[in-house]
Amino acid sequence: MTNQRSFKARVRTRMAKTGESYTTARRQLISRAAEPSADPATEPSAGPASAPSVGPAAAGHTAAQTERIADDLIRARTGRGWAEWFALLDAVGCTERTHTQIARHLVVEHEVPGWWAQTITVGYEQARGLRAPGQRRGGGFEASASRTVAVPATRLFEAFADETVRARWLPDVEVRVRTATAPRSFRADWAGGPTRIVVGVDAIGESKARVSILHEKLTGAEQAVELKAYWRERLAALKTLLESNGDHR
Repeated sequence: MTNQRSFKARVRTRMAKTGESYTTARRQLISRAAEPSADPATEPSAGPASAPSVGPAAAGHTAAQTERIADDLIRARTGRGWAEWFALLDAVGCTERTHTQIARHLVVEHEVPGWWAQTITVGYEQARGLRAPGQRRGGGFEASASRTVAVPATRLFEAFADETVRARWLPDVEVRVRTATAPRSFRADWAGGPTRIVVGVDAIGESKARVSILHEKLTGAEQAVELKAYWRERLAALKTLLESNGDHR
C-alpha cells in the first residue's frame, strides 16, 4: 500500500540522518507516532490536498472525527474507510485498550502513518462511546486550533512569549507563563486559571511555521465549542499581524 511505502521511506530518511539501523529507526518512529497528539483534528504541515474535510456539522457543535474527516480521505490516506477500521479494531478488543495502545497497534500492525493513526484512534474512541467530541479519553474537555503563518518559527514563538507583541493580537487577557522553550513550545495559565494553553510551533522551512494551540481543563462541551471558535479567530488575527509586519519587527 502507498502508506506502507511512505512509512518505509521515513525510516530510511531517519537512518540517513541519525546513522541508526533500520530496526532502531523504525522503532523510534513507531514510539513517536504512538504518543497522544496535541491536535488530532488537524494534520501538521499538511498541504491543501491532505487537509481534513470539515463539514457544516462543525459549525454548530464539536464535530465528531468521522464528521470532520471524510471517509474517502481516510481511505485515500490509509487504505481503508472508517467502518473498515472500526471493524478491525473491534476484532482485536480495542474498546478495552488505552489510546496509546490503539494508536500503536495501527502503526505496528497496519503501518498507518502516525498522524493518521491518531486520527483513526480518536474517531474510534468517539464512535464507541469512549470519549465525546471535544473530550479527552480521561473525561476532561479541550479545544484546539492551528494556523500556518508565513514567518520564521522564531517570530511566531515570540508572538506568544513577548508580552508586547502578544497584546497586539491577544488583548485584554491575563496570561501567566508556566514554561517557554524557544522556538518550539509555550505553556501558560489562562485568565487566572483553572484552564491553560499549550502552544507548539513547528518550522516549515525558513520562512513559514505552523502554530497549534490546545486549550485544556475546560468545563464542558459548550465551552470547548466557544473556545475553538475564539482561537480560530485569534489565530487569524495573529496571521494578519505577522504577515503584514504589524508587530514592527
